[in-house]
Amino acid sequence: MTSVANIRIVTREDEERIAAIIILSFSTDPMVRWALPAAHQYIDGFLPFVGAYAGKAYDHDSAYVTDDFSGAALWLPPGVRPDDEAMAAVFQEKVAEPRLGTLFSIYAQLEDYHPKEQYWFLPIIGVDPSRQGSGYGSALMKHALLACDRDRKPAYLESSNTANLSLYERHGFEILGEVSEAGSPPTYPMLRKAR
Repeated sequence: MTSVANIRIVTREDEERIAAIIILSFSTDPMVRWALPAAHQYIDGFLPFVGAYAGKAYDHDSAYVTDDFSGAALWLPPGVRPDDEAMAAVFQEKVAEPRLGTLFSIYAQLEDYHPKEQYWFLPIIGVDPSRQGSGYGSALMKHALLACDRDRKPAYLESSNTANLSLYERHGFEILGEVSEAGSPPTYPMLRKAR
């Protein structure tokens, strides 16, 4: 099992190595694979989405990795938002109808759950499947939550993988609701109140 001491900040120099972790860890994510069901769609579309959704973490010292590059988490600090315009462009290019319209609707619904005050946002956390269940995700979460607590800010995330809900709940996140439409897998907005 890894420990918090084994987590470090990464920069864009490590983006390719982080991408490998993320692509492996999300290969069976229910929402991602619903939106990008064919293997080639997933490989071609998911990484551009991650860049738009979470890539700003590299610019704010809030991209974290385990020392052995088994797990990574891309957090956006208070006041930093995903690149919505770039995300929309990726969706339009990579997601086929009729799921495209449904995906836009789901994201609009999820936006209503975002905290009104300043908050830390976790768009992406992933662990190499060969290392899942070994404490890497928990160590990444503990490390990032130190900044949330230092700043006395809430933390927010959205999970479409029910297997991960217990991890988030162990770290103080509570489910705010469930968003699903037109046969999509459910996505759960989750909030950890400021401490």
